[in-house]
Amino acid sequence: MATRPDTDDYLSLFLNDVPLMDVRAPVEFTKGSFPCAINAPLMNDEERRRVGICYKEKGQDQAIELGHQLVSGDIKSQRLEAWKRFAAQHPEGYLFCFRGGLRSRLTQQWIKEAGIDYPLVKGGYKALRRFLIDSLEAQIAEGQFRVLSGKTGTGKTRVLQQLPNPVDLEGLANHRGSSFGRQVTPQPSQIDFENRLAVAMLKAHHHIGGPIYLEDESRLVGRCALPETLKNRMGEAPLLILERPLSDRIQIIREDYVEGMLADYLGRDGEQAGWINFRDYLLSALDRIRKRLGGERHQHLRNLMEDALDHQHDSGETDRHDRWIQALLQDYYDPMYDYQLGQKEGRILVRGEPDELLDWASHSGCA
Repeated sequence: MATRPDTDDYLSLFLNDVPLMDVRAPVEFTKGSFPCAINAPLMNDEERRRVGICYKEKGQDQAIELGHQLVSGDIKSQRLEAWKRFAAQHPEGYLFCFRGGLRSRLTQQWIKEAGIDYPLVKGGYKALRRFLIDSLEAQIAEGQFRVLSGKTGTGKTRVLQQLPNPVDLEGLANHRGSSFGRQVTPQPSQIDFENRLAVAMLKAHHHIGGPIYLEDESRLVGRCALPETLKNRMGEAPLLILERPLSDRIQIIREDYVEGMLADYLGRDGEQAGWINFRDYLLSALDRIRKRLGGERHQHLRNLMEDALDHQHDSGETDRHDRWIQALLQDYYDPMYDYQLGQKEGRILVRGEPDELLDWASHSGCA
């Protein structure tokens, strides 16, 4: 089989979800990498730290020599096996280090000595990251956006995913974008979020085309911050307003934040710890908006929530949650939304229930 050359076709890597082997140290990978990258480090964090000190104090040759001493014998064999396994599983993939320099070339050399030619990404992480930063800003500046808005509980994310060209900001941030929005699995780092967003925008532009649909979000989705430029573009974009009856909204909130979240916690933590952590998740989410609710209203809602949780624990039934959900929607979220929407009246393209919006979007094309 012909040897594949090293690549600097960053666009193709991201558009085609090409598997990438990140040979940087775990601490670097944790700070930020790319959606299709896995970490198979040449050096662990401590080895990297020691080689870095040696490089500063004694120069490159001594640092390389120390690296060979630290990564040798059984350690080298184990890491080489991980690389060979990745190459066998992903024959179309590439490897990279920070700048496409010493670490990736040494990894490439050792793999070659084991009988496998495996290409690297020229410029490494730094070049890939710069490409995504630049492409994201270009997409934000040049793209055409439509924003899906609607009251809490209208199921915006469910509808967004059925629109012609969606980018799901909450999915990318792994957070539902509210006080109750925390998920069981952690959010990505800010860099990982930005990289995911850039890749999603590239795919929306190159694979589908036409207006990009986004859900109405504040600047922060959990602890992930939208680029200021994107938030500004969203603040000017035409709006689709999703409407549903209050009874449907209560049911959606119960399904997503009560039944769905309990299932996630039980799946992660087991029955006893899962229930405790789920209960804490709901109560602490309510406590986070205590100041905005006011002490008396917060305490009333907390009493309703504790009663619903006790009833659910004893009987398995979730219907009592409807009382605090309805009160929170009508007395807190809806007035806030109505005020905000009043500032945006001139931007509304269409309003209606899910089928009406989806039908409108499918017939509106790129207009």
